[in-house]
Amino acid sequence: MLHQADFLFHGALNDFLPQTSRHTLLRYTFRDAPAVKDAIEAIGVPHPEVEVALVNDVPVTLLHPLRPHDQVALFPAGPEYTWPAGYALKARTPPEIKFVLDVHLGKLARLLRMLGFDTCYENHYADKTIARIAEQDNRMVLTRDVGLLKQKIIEWGHWLRSQQPGEQLAEVIHYYELAGKFRPFERCMACNGKITQVSKAAILDKLPPKTKMYFNEFFQCLCCKRIYWKGSHYERMQQFVVQLQQQ
Repeated sequence: MLHQADFLFHGALNDFLPQTSRHTLLRYTFRDAPAVKDAIEAIGVPHPEVEVALVNDVPVTLLHPLRPHDQVALFPAGPEYTWPAGYALKARTPPEIKFVLDVHLGKLARLLRMLGFDTCYENHYADKTIARIAEQDNRMVLTRDVGLLKQKIIEWGHWLRSQQPGEQLAEVIHYYELAGKFRPFERCMACNGKITQVSKAAILDKLPPKTKMYFNEFFQCLCCKRIYWKGSHYERMQQFVVQLQQQ
């Protein structure tokens, strides 16, 4: 037997809906008693993007079974909403700020690492690998693939609206309220390893001739051994970080 329930998606959750279905009551037809999670993902909204689910004005989990004639309201995660205790499905972020990015976000990965955020990225990761890493390490998934966020083992994640790395970075900083949590230049932009200061003598044979002549302060990744120094590129990155902090 077919049943019906009404869904209303608020705020940024409408980004996942067809233009004609946004900001309006959607009638959903179903059999048996599917979970709210199954219903919203069938409609097109991935579960990590939802912070609060109300069924008949009562907060529920996404595993709550849907009943005939239910009135379901869904609200997005993000800093725009404040809820009483017990309303949110989970903490907005895991205990540690850590990311795993899909294969199309290499430039964003480097920018997040530059700001000091633990960012797992490889350009060959399959979706199942990303989901498994997110589950095992309590990482937040950043992606342009809505289907990836629908994998049930992913708890935290965000679908990036922009396709431009700079705009994506600003979006992540706003969404997760990271502006006061930068630790610039603590991580290797190439591999995500921690960077530590190293003596010039220890890496002298690895330096270009002009670098040997003009620089005396050096840093090295503990993982990939990449060497960093405060050249003109460092000054540009410093200015970039300052601009981000002022936004």
